[in-house]
Amino acid sequence: MQLHPVFTDRRGSVLPIFALSIIPIFGVIGASVDYTRASAARASIQAALDSAALMLSKDAASVQDGSLGDKAHDYFFTLFHHPEAQNVTVNTPVYTAASGVSQLTITASADIKTNFMKVVGYSQLHVGSSATVKWGNNKLRVALALDNTGSMASSGKMTALKTATKNLLDSLKNAATKDGDVYVSIIPFSKDVNVKLDANTYTKDWLDWSSWNAANGSCSKTQYTTKNSCTNHSGTWTAANHSTWNGCVTDRDQVNDAKNTTPVVGSTSTLFPAEQFSGCAVSVQPLTYNWTDLKTKVDAMTPTGNTNITVGLAWAWQSLTENAPLNAPAIDPADTIPTQKIIILLTDGDNTENRWTTSQSSIDARTKATCQNIKDAGITLYTVLVMQGNASLLQDCASNPKYFFNLTSADQIITTFNQIGTQLSKLRIAQ
Repeated sequence: MQLHPVFTDRRGSVLPIFALSIIPIFGVIGASVDYTRASAARASIQAALDSAALMLSKDAASVQDGSLGDKAHDYFFTLFHHPEAQNVTVNTPVYTAASGVSQLTITASADIKTNFMKVVGYSQLHVGSSATVKWGNNKLRVALALDNTGSMASSGKMTALKTATKNLLDSLKNAATKDGDVYVSIIPFSKDVNVKLDANTYTKDWLDWSSWNAANGSCSKTQYTTKNSCTNHSGTWTAANHSTWNGCVTDRDQVNDAKNTTPVVGSTSTLFPAEQFSGCAVSVQPLTYNWTDLKTKVDAMTPTGNTNITVGLAWAWQSLTENAPLNAPAIDPADTIPTQKIIILLTDGDNTENRWTTSQSSIDARTKATCQNIKDAGITLYTVLVMQGNASLLQDCASNPKYFFNLTSADQIITTFNQIGTQLSKLRIAQ
């Protein structure tokens, strides 16, 4: 038999080899496409199972097995949207309770038709996953230190922050079995923090008025507008009524600026200096489980002023503290239910101004000290940097590397807060 020249001419030996290898090459490429589709479906199953398990945990103990299965089915298919998945099965959850710890496991599976692997005998890929949650009686107290500086007006950051924060509040509300299981505070900050909770806040003894009195008032010689310039020119200075104060306070004396030291009357270094700062953010919301009030506070946030992360962190810590000035609800020492304290810090820029300086490095040093003191107090600290700022500082501030988020766009605020909300919900129910 005479062979075709293409098989006898060694100069053409590459061609038949390539021809023979092309089938497995395309097979490998096709398999990777099919596996990628299957992997995406499995990820969607996992996400739906995680959320369904969290929702089911709220009432697992009070429903019958059949009802629990129906609820699992409804929750799952509300969240799972993958049209190419076939034969999707959600199994009846397995719920157990013993020694004060409850556990629920839910599983699901599906078949994904292959486009390429069917050539080699695999017409479909079977995928599945499971989610397990354990819960005891953990409680959460969460303080949100949210950058409200002028730069948050750009690139849709403030709009995204409001949406993200409301979503987070919904997650935390859903994680609570009863009122008081989860408290949240909101601390909008710029260079200062606004602590005017009501019309009588100016009467509080934890305020220091010395600087405010010197900067706000009137002189008998009307051309002078500060106490120093007035008295230096033989004028008589009359401080303005404290009721005209706009609510802003600046950093306390160091080292109390980085601590949650209880203010003491007569000890100026422990008091909070009042300031009539023009870039004053909306007032803080102390710890509460009034979800309507919390969302109203979010809606009121407006970007203004320069950045002082330290004062935002310090007041977030104050909001978790049972003493003045914000007087967090007391945790019953006889209560055996553990309470987790969390601070979530979000900022979109570098430190630019505090009470003493515009030196970024100096302000960063105060932020770093505050972060360390917060962590030393046993409080878990999440940090979120949006598009610009000192990533190294915020990464060091976070309690754990996985609690630091470095975002490159405003819309990532929403997905990040959703992720944090899921983590906190798991923390709430984890034992």
